[in-house]
Amino acid sequence: MMTHVLNFALLILGFVFLVKGADWFVDGVSEIAERFGIPQLVIGLTIVAMGTSLPEAAVSLTSAIDGYTGITFGNVVGSNILNILLILGVTSLIANVPVKESTFRVEIPFVFIITILLLVMGYTDAKVTRVEGIILLVIFAAFMFYLFKRGGEADEEDEEAKWKDKSMLFLFAASLIGIAAIKFGADFVVDSASYFAELMGVSDRIIGLTVVAFGTSLPELVTSATAAVKGKTDIAIGNIVGSDIFNILFIVGLTGIVTPVTFANKFIIDTLVAAASVVILWLCLGRDRKLDKSSGVIMLVSYAAYFIYLLMG
Repeated sequence: MMTHVLNFALLILGFVFLVKGADWFVDGVSEIAERFGIPQLVIGLTIVAMGTSLPEAAVSLTSAIDGYTGITFGNVVGSNILNILLILGVTSLIANVPVKESTFRVEIPFVFIITILLLVMGYTDAKVTRVEGIILLVIFAAFMFYLFKRGGEADEEDEEAKWKDKSMLFLFAASLIGIAAIKFGADFVVDSASYFAELMGVSDRIIGLTVVAFGTSLPELVTSATAAVKGKTDIAIGNIVGSDIFNILFIVGLTGIVTPVTFANKFIIDTLVAAASVVILWLCLGRDRKLDKSSGVIMLVSYAAYFIYLLMG
């Protein structure tokens, strides 16, 4: 019993470390970059945009290195499904979520395309190889170039940075502490999640698609819900779409280079659900280019149906 309690405590502590570590790292590095004269646009498109996906990156890499590739794929695919159907579903119940025309016509279809690409890569070899990992990273680099070229359309929060008055020593220390917290948090989550998977007799795929995916998506949930409450709904959808792109191209790409990631047959359905969730999002936006309460209900019901499928499987 004590072992169960200890592992549950480590799981919760791991999620706390991941979320707060990502928060400290993003705030610290963003402020350092600004003081070195790096434009806010560049900071927003790189450090901040990727910051909310650092937990997924840390957990996926740690899982793959430790041999739990089910958690790696489950974390990425599960997070993408959860980001769209659950997080945007909840967000659109709080407030209407508009989307820019470029996001509707380019970024959202792009998420669908790379999701299908991930499915093809995984299905053909039953894994994502190092060569395929390189291909994903090259596509990611091309997408980043597109974002820089798009320039002024990028969304930025206009709130004053919380650490503007802090010393450089403090900022460097906070950034390093953030990285350390992410590293230890990932270790705690992977170890405790795999423990409970074995204890309950369920696969690391299911654990990755549910518990780990939800825990590592907490930054996206907090960011999107807070943005909706504050009326900054354009940030909410930009955060989710950007995170899904980062998850597939950068996290799976980098993980595939470090160690080829096995793609189990059951992930075919999960990846198809991830692609379908993008289609649901695109259809819900409709002519008005916004998500409303009815859209939120549709997405939440869709996620509930998928969750029931996982429980029954």
